Amino acid sequence: MAILKACFFIFLMCILCVESKYMVYNTSPSIVPGKLNVHLVPHTHDDVGWLKTVDQYYVGSNNSIQVSSFFLFSYFIAFWVITYVWFFTSKISSIDLQGACVQNVLDSLVPSLLANKNRKFIYVEQAFFQRWWRNQNEAIQNTVKQLVSSGQLELINGGMCMHDEAATHYIDMIDQTTLGHRFIKEEFNVTPRIGWQIDPFGHSAVQAYLLGAEVGFDSFFFGRIDYQDRAKRKNEKTLEVIWRGSKSLGSSAQDDVELFDYNVAERVNEFVSAAISQANITRTNHVMWTMGTDFKYQYAESWFKEMDKFIHYVNQDGRVNALYSTPSIYTDAKFATNEAWPIKTGDFFPYADRVNAYWTGYFTSRPAIKGYVRTLSAYYLAARQLEFFNGRNKAGPSTDYLADALAIAQHHDAVTGTEKQHVAHDYAKRLAIGYTEAEEVVATSLACMAKSTSRIGCGSPMTQFQQCPLLNISYCAPSEVDLSSGKSLVVVIYNPLGWKREDVIRIPVMNENVTVSDSGGNKIESQLLPLLSASLSIRHFYSMAYLGKSSSVTPKYWLAFSASVPPLGYNSYIISSSKSTATSSEMQIVYKSEVSQNDTIEVGPGNLKLVYSGSEGKLTHYINSRSLVKTSVEKSYTYHSGDDGKKKNDLQASGAYIFRPNGTYPIQSTGQIPFTVLRGPLLDEVHEQINEWIYQITRVYKGKEHAEVEFTVGPIPIDDGIGKEVVTQITTKIKSNKTFYTDSNGRDFIERIRDYRKDWELEVNQPVAGNYYPINLGIYLKDESTELSILVDRSVGGSSIADGQLELMVHRRLLYDDSRGVGEALNETVCVLDECTGLTIVGKYFLKIDPLGEGAKWRRSVGQEIYSPFLLAFTEQDGDSWTNSHVSTFSGMDPSYALPDNVALLTLQELEDGKVLFRLAHLYEIGEDKDLSVMATVELEKVFPHQKINKVTEMSLSANQERSEMEKKRLVWKVEGSSGEEPKVVRGGPVDSSTLVVELAPMEIRTFVIDFDYRR
Repeated sequence: MAILKACFFIFLMCILCVESKYMVYNTSPSIVPGKLNVHLVPHTHDDVGWLKTVDQYYVGSNNSIQVSSFFLFSYFIAFWVITYVWFFTSKISSIDLQGACVQNVLDSLVPSLLANKNRKFIYVEQAFFQRWWRNQNEAIQNTVKQLVSSGQLELINGGMCMHDEAATHYIDMIDQTTLGHRFIKEEFNVTPRIGWQIDPFGHSAVQAYLLGAEVGFDSFFFGRIDYQDRAKRKNEKTLEVIWRGSKSLGSSAQDDVELFDYNVAERVNEFVSAAISQANITRTNHVMWTMGTDFKYQYAESWFKEMDKFIHYVNQDGRVNALYSTPSIYTDAKFATNEAWPIKTGDFFPYADRVNAYWTGYFTSRPAIKGYVRTLSAYYLAARQLEFFNGRNKAGPSTDYLADALAIAQHHDAVTGTEKQHVAHDYAKRLAIGYTEAEEVVATSLACMAKSTSRIGCGSPMTQFQQCPLLNISYCAPSEVDLSSGKSLVVVIYNPLGWKREDVIRIPVMNENVTVSDSGGNKIESQLLPLLSASLSIRHFYSMAYLGKSSSVTPKYWLAFSASVPPLGYNSYIISSSKSTATSSEMQIVYKSEVSQNDTIEVGPGNLKLVYSGSEGKLTHYINSRSLVKTSVEKSYTYHSGDDGKKKNDLQASGAYIFRPNGTYPIQSTGQIPFTVLRGPLLDEVHEQINEWIYQITRVYKGKEHAEVEFTVGPIPIDDGIGKEVVTQITTKIKSNKTFYTDSNGRDFIERIRDYRKDWELEVNQPVAGNYYPINLGIYLKDESTELSILVDRSVGGSSIADGQLELMVHRRLLYDDSRGVGEALNETVCVLDECTGLTIVGKYFLKIDPLGEGAKWRRSVGQEIYSPFLLAFTEQDGDSWTNSHVSTFSGMDPSYALPDNVALLTLQELEDGKVLFRLAHLYEIGEDKDLSVMATVELEKVFPHQKINKVTEMSLSANQERSEMEKKRLVWKVEGSSGEEPKVVRGGPVDSSTLVVELAPMEIRTFVIDFDYRR
């Protein structure tokens, strides 16, 4: 993003236009003790897509798109281990991004750095840099390596993109950072030591402690904190802080800067004045000014010549010292002062840049792309595991393209939904291409693994597995087959989790005469549910939109059956025709007008019962016979009308970034619309047509104690000229006292208090938008006896606007741009032939009410299952031909072993050199659960029973350096008011080479590279 995102551009256009004869400018100064040192850091900020696609930005095409103006705003830097924050402002306006061309930036940069060894530059976005690097000849590559080695060119942050910090899951953040860091290590033998997140719209605690300290950063620079917070910190000189993002794992740090526009004496005076002003709101005799903004330095020599003059004349004046610098030089200078810094805990959400302008809308914007990213993130995790089990095919398809596409999608104008529509299409296209190639990897790997007990030299397996990426719209061509001819459908179900898992599978089928058997021939309990018209209409329209054709057949039923699958393994199930039908769901259609006031409807075949009022057609009670929870609960929908930004003296509209409601309105059912109850041995369903454009299915499973709610929202009507932000609300009588909890990128839960900020006295101007927070895993609230938890299937915004109530924003459709640069209203449409309509979203959330203290187990375990669902693959067989000739069940682990309940496997990936990247995460925080917030152990020899482990090397989180080396190099910052020692953080001990046992402390993530001698 460019508008509201000038990373401190200070192009001092022509400092001495009056000069005509050649001069040599002295740019050699270094740090001068006892003098105010102004560190000038030349840089460019290159969005990996925003107004133009990634390719268009790289080559400089589609130049009709431009940005007319930028806003003032500020930034700060964060340092990890001990973090501080300084703020800098930029005064840029009327900048034209029309000709943005990244390859020109990098082409232009090299000769300008060679022209003067004192010049320096930093570069961030590896998605662009790696592309440029591959196109250079050996001579240029060697020159660039020399520039990196000398410190003139510093590669900082190091990820494929500058990822978002609100709408991203921590696993995706780690993966995209790892991709960039390992490339930099392999090509340049350097490890980035500086975090640089100057543009994301608010900053998360996980970014500080995971993507800061755990990747080896000594400092972390970032931007965008709330305007009220910034004002207070400037007054109190607390812009630099040590940031402790996790109560389980400790600290991180931050910093900030200021600049302006330009003839010698006048400009030097302005420079000195600005430097002193900056020094007055920060600590020590060092300030940093970032020299650049979006896509600048296409003509690098022009920039550097002006800075050469600036340094020369400012230092000739002598009042302050100006020098070319980098964030590393600046960090070391700050550290050398031995200053102590104040503490910051929590995060920097929500972010507002001014009154009535909360950047909380993008937590939900473009929910389809958010859901697609989350789905493919899970698929990528599973595909890499299967690629490892089968062996990486260097000549064939791989998961690499999907890795790159997912990495780019984490960009702060991608998954956020803040890009132009054609750019959103480009992200989705890249993801689809990546999925298609990874789908081949999955199909081939499963076929080879099932072929025989030995997978060496598998070649081209005969089994052709198909998959169902459109199952969310009730479309699965492989399962919609006629089995009456004697053929059977083989369903191979892979479990990417590290523990045994049981779940209910649902697939569309053509008729009711089917039976389900396991791989041993034993019949499995199954249930048929009719495919109702609401699902069929979505299926028809969106299969045309996605595939360009309509299905030639229409299934009549969902077939549901229970599946049990070992950890990191698969089981096979056979669906075949039968003379008898599977158990059909009992259907009860309830018309509210036909039910007496006292009638209630109870659903749920297991411990959990949901009670509905027949007369009102609404959920009224939640009853769990095991936990003895019995409480009232209601579900409802409302919408916030989007402000049009036409108020006098206040032109802020609700848009892709900004959430600014102009009233809240309940959504009521119109007329006597029935709701339908389907009952069966495995699950009960309640179907509700809320109104013409909201449909809801609530599922209660026999073996589960939570409710699954599937919502279909859209097309949101806009015929009334009002944009709408649709919210679902869960209301209970829990006395939550304004307090609720939301996750940070799927990891730590952070306490939120309505209308309150612990760092400053909040002036409330937006009581709804100002209390919204990003949710990637879940949100919960509690009182002295009960907890209400909701888990989500993608990034959304949510809050607790009233005590006892949680709300999620599930969809947005708006008619005005919010003036933050994208230049489009958030009005997503889908076109099929000549018919265009607003986007419809199908999503899920999961609801549970527990006795106090019991909710964490559900949130963590089921949260992992939501993130990593079963992977389904389909093939057909004649008779028993497939089951008799294939391995129908497999476990990658020792059959007697599973990971502990508090440990998740994040990464199992064969690298190009044959070694394996292996990453484990403890799922619980300190004190979160009385049983599971404890040290956990993992036995590697049981995780890898088919391989002989030769060597295990613990690495940094991004796997670009040994952890022991990272710890040795790390700067240890002083904390204000402390004794000088960092608080003791509990961590797992070294891995003993004889026992090969990994310990994990609460919230700890450990990364290893494992070298196998051979496969057993």
